[in-house]
Amino acid sequence: MTTAPTTARLVRLAPAYVGTVLAGSYATHRLLPPAARERLLRRCSTNAGNLDGGRWDTLATSALLTEGPLELPYALLLLAVLGYAEYAYGAWWAAGVFVCGHVGASLLVYAGLRAVRAGARTRSATDVGPSYGHQAVLGALGASLPRGAARNSACAALLAFGVRPLLRGRPTFTDVGHLTALGLGLGLGTALGARRARAA
Repeated sequence: MTTAPTTARLVRLAPAYVGTVLAGSYATHRLLPPAARERLLRRCSTNAGNLDGGRWDTLATSALLTEGPLELPYALLLLAVLGYAEYAYGAWWAAGVFVCGHVGASLLVYAGLRAVRAGARTRSATDVGPSYGHQAVLGALGASLPRGAARNSACAALLAFGVRPLLRGRPTFTDVGHLTALGLGLGLGTALGARRARAA
């Protein structure tokens, strides 16, 4: 006889978040004029210009909007990854990894752009979407697998996927951000897995 998951393991946060992003994507790209949409995306973006200006709220707002319409296959993939993380490890685990990946990668990319003194066009570029947090959760799930061939293969495949865009002719700072978020997720998954093992 199987038992239903406890209330803490019911998947609620992931559908609410993905639904919010879908609604925001629809409203932004279907209801707003192009000029207003561009202003909104730039205002909510975690680009260097906004962070230099002290607009730290963009670390939250940037995860709620998308630069283009959110395609249904990606929305379903995002829901599957976040939903599984929430079901398997709990809402706090999934949300914590997502936030750490999104905010951490955004700040590290910002520090890198300041260090290389990026040009005005790069500093004001649009940088929104759930992809940093998504990559972090993927990395954490891979690193949380039991030790062995499955975990090693999953981590290697994720790293290869993250490095691939950097091997193209002109990688963007967003490509670097995706790899950074993935690395943060792998590190968090490894640390949380070790903590659970010690507790067990």
